[in-house]
Amino acid sequence: MPFEPQCLATAIGSLPHEDPALACEVVLKAIPEIPIWPQLPRTNFREGMEVQYSEGLPCVALDEEKQRMYFDTSGDVTSELEKFYENYMAENLDHFQISPEFSRGVYEMEKKLKQEDLSSLQYFKNQVTGPLTTGLGRIDENKRSIYYNEVFRDVIVKGTEMKARWLLRKFSFLECDQICFIDEPILSAFGSSTYVSVQRSDVVKHLEDVIAAVHKEGALAGIHCCGNTEWTILIDSGVDIISFDAYEFGETIAYYPEQVKSFLEKGGVLAWGIIPTSEKIDQETPAALVEKLNTVIKNLASKGVDEDLIWKKCLLTPSCGTGSLSVELSEKVFQVLADVRELLR
Repeated sequence: MPFEPQCLATAIGSLPHEDPALACEVVLKAIPEIPIWPQLPRTNFREGMEVQYSEGLPCVALDEEKQRMYFDTSGDVTSELEKFYENYMAENLDHFQISPEFSRGVYEMEKKLKQEDLSSLQYFKNQVTGPLTTGLGRIDENKRSIYYNEVFRDVIVKGTEMKARWLLRKFSFLECDQICFIDEPILSAFGSSTYVSVQRSDVVKHLEDVIAAVHKEGALAGIHCCGNTEWTILIDSGVDIISFDAYEFGETIAYYPEQVKSFLEKGGVLAWGIIPTSEKIDQETPAALVEKLNTVIKNLASKGVDEDLIWKKCLLTPSCGTGSLSVELSEKVFQVLADVRELLR
């Protein structure tokens, strides 16, 4: 489906609120055209970035005392793997559901959207933590990244596919087009000595698989990385939307002008995270952020990319989630996002 947001706004995912109803109200007020369901990690570790999507995966161990998740592969894992793959092959999305214990935000937003006036709604955005961030960020019983276990790497990729599809089905009652972002902050470390053994071709393939699952549900797929990375990895994966921290790293997208030009001409969208999700929000005004965005867009245009096309394919977001901020700062980020959207539109 063609997507020309022309400076519509959406958000990344997390908010610091303890009350899911208040978080949903913030979202619906600020970004009514493309709202999200809020991730609320502040009060329960089950709503943390990777833990939230762990239900239905084999050999997951939740350490309540240390508030952490890991994979226990020490015993006979055959039966758990068989159960996982049987449900995957049968496309049993209910097996991969996110329960209320792991996401109050999903269910609160579902309830509110069934009650709200949705006349402003154009799209709905979901988000899943990507397989690379989960695989490299979570460990086994020997404290080794589970990514390096090829069997469980495949499990995490396929589990992410099914989580994305379940979410898209969950909100299909809206009868609007949907978006699902694959959040991959760990891509900012790709190529570093820490992950030198991670192959580019594998990264592209894993992202391709999750994107294909999102497309299977008729939705648009985005990838979000809140640091600098090799942006052509995202382009090569076939993603529809590239989401990045344009406040701190806005000029980096212009390092690949030919690839970005082709990406936009083929229908791709850039989600410019121009609203800082840090204390820097107190130093900024909506007008100053519009000017900053104009500067980085002109920089990309100076490399041979049509400026009108960039603006046509421009989606606005915060630079990252706001879950680590105070409630006050988080709400300011959303208000400034709404103000920037209005100034540009």
